Amino acid sequence: MARICAITGKRPMKGGRIIRKGLTKKSGGIGTSLVKNTRRKFRPNVQRVRVKLPSGQVKRMWVSAKAIKAGLVEKA
Repeated sequence: MARICAITGKRPMKGGRIIRKGLTKKSGGIGTSLVKNTRRKFRPNVQRVRVKLPSGQVKRMWVSAKAIKAGLVEKA
């Protein structure tokens, strides 16, 4: 399954999880240092819903939760 929203075009993005060690200078420490940078994917919250198209046709498509909340799709 391709995790791509049919309405907004949201798709998985690459990123990273940065791990730091140490106490910040603000908190009275010597400062933080970067220890590890793990590569990861940020996946959109895509759900399969029955959508009513402007032509009146009903079709199942993958739509992001953000598009559903915003009212960009009319559920059938």
